[in-house]
Amino acid sequence: MRVLLLGGTTEARRLAGLVAGEFTVVTSLAGRTTDPLLPAGEVRIGGFGGVDGLAGYLRDERIDVVVDATHPFAATMSGHAFDACAALGVPLLILRRPGWTAGAGDEWHRVASLPEAAQTLPRLGRRVFLTTGRQGLALFAGLDGCWFLARSVEPPAGVMPRHLEVLLDRGPFTVEGERELITRHRIDVLVTKDSGGADAKLVAARELGVPVLMVNRPPAPPATTVSTADAAVSWLRARGR
Repeated sequence: MRVLLLGGTTEARRLAGLVAGEFTVVTSLAGRTTDPLLPAGEVRIGGFGGVDGLAGYLRDERIDVVVDATHPFAATMSGHAFDACAALGVPLLILRRPGWTAGAGDEWHRVASLPEAAQTLPRLGRRVFLTTGRQGLALFAGLDGCWFLARSVEPPAGVMPRHLEVLLDRGPFTVEGERELITRHRIDVLVTKDSGGADAKLVAARELGVPVLMVNRPPAPPATTVSTADAAVSWLRARGR
């Protein structure tokens, strides 16, 4: 069985490792980082050219099933995968880790989008730990009353906030390290996306009493969805039989 795995997440890499040798798996990466963490098996890097390009790839490569294990905020790619699979009758599975739920001691303010986060932010704080990715920095560029610590894997480019310090780093991070970072920079608000998974910065923010501005996930396509790589393996094996 030939599987196209739309990857770029920890879950995608784990799934590729679990089924290596059992199925023919091609992991597709968007190519937004210059040194991505590569999974087991065959890898392709770059876009497909929209729905039609992806459908053409599925036909040309005789793909039997698609697993969408992209980032929960990769809404465009997920939409293209759903439309291309629907057009060709190719089975699609979505692998998404669960989102976060606020607990005792958390002060979370949920918003629907990054633009709404930029509008809401000045009411919550002035020294901002911004962990929403380098591509959204321009949305915060007009907030001259705020100072930003922005963390990303790749250096940002384009329009950026006037008062900005960039920290180039890649996780996983520890609670101790995040607590020290927030304290050292006198952070009074954390801005992040509801990506899910273990997250040390949320624990550190709770312990330090720092409010969190949380951007909600976009809705996922109406396809079969699982939350773990193990569940995705079971689904693939059922299809393979």
